[in-house]
Amino acid sequence: MKIIIYFFSFCCFAQIKKENILNYQKSIIEQELTGSNRGIIFQNGEVIFDQTVNSNKNGDLDINEETIFPIWSMSKPITIVAMMSLIEKGIIDLEDPVYKYIPSFKNINCKGNNSIYPCKNELKIIHLMSHRSGFGYYSNPGYGYGFTNTIKYNNLEEFISDVAKVTLEFEPGSDYLYGINQAILGRIIEVVTKKSFFEYLFKTILDPLKMNNTKFHLTDEEKLRFQPLYINHNSLKGFTYELNKLSYSIDNRAHFGGEGLVSTASDYMKFCKMLLNKGIYNGKRIISEKSIKIMTDVYSEKGIINGQLPGKKVYYGFSFFVVDPVSDGIDFSKRLYGWDGYHCTRF
Repeated sequence: MKIIIYFFSFCCFAQIKKENILNYQKSIIEQELTGSNRGIIFQNGEVIFDQTVNSNKNGDLDINEETIFPIWSMSKPITIVAMMSLIEKGIIDLEDPVYKYIPSFKNINCKGNNSIYPCKNELKIIHLMSHRSGFGYYSNPGYGYGFTNTIKYNNLEEFISDVAKVTLEFEPGSDYLYGINQAILGRIIEVVTKKSFFEYLFKTILDPLKMNNTKFHLTDEEKLRFQPLYINHNSLKGFTYELNKLSYSIDNRAHFGGEGLVSTASDYMKFCKMLLNKGIYNGKRIISEKSIKIMTDVYSEKGIINGQLPGKKVYYGFSFFVVDPVSDGIDFSKRLYGWDGYHCTRF
């Protein structure tokens, strides 16, 4: 299901043909894969490419510096950095059982061969960090309109009360399944910090990086700068805001760390600059270099993420895809890592 609306990328390559990127941006509009889109490349301390291609189609919006995007799963790496900050402080350990912080996860069930049984393995923090918990994404009628939506939930405590009843797809730690893990981590952060998840993100990451447009809500004025989704699937074709299960209401405290944030290209570039600079931004350390190495290590050696880097072996870290320096004959100067979002943001 191709539902790309925009593209921005922050890469570090020795050489790059800028015209090829611009031609690509134009081509995905011509192929009706996307509406207006933006691409950025940051290298050696400066922006070397920043181009927006607007579709000029009815229902689309022109992209500019003030455009706000729903970044969906690109929320996950921000949540991971927040968790690593607590691990650095010794408040949380990767091997801690989740029930240490949320008791309702103590007695969990797993799916077996035509049966459900009490899980033998404890569900641990590291399983949520690496998508090895057994939780997936859910949209079937038995789970209502999915779990991560602010129409059904007003806070993370209500969300967790339902999630803890879900039967895991497999024993925790035994396999990889992309799912609602980072939304659960958001609640753990609330429990240990005694703050709302957004309050902790703001204090620890967003405010130090001056990511002023990255948050879980939109004001009325900001909604005018919010980029619509372009969808081209079966009988659905055009620009819409309707296919969204997030209200972005300032009164809603269901801050989903896996999918709930909005951001601007400039804001997210600051986050990427911090990662590239080994955890430091404008002289201020946000996270340690050791933590970055831990979260971009390989925890699952499976598959390709949604067509990302087709033809190359992609591994999974803590909500980062990881490509080794040599992959299918292509020699990168350094290990490559990043992540995608549902409406196909990418870094």
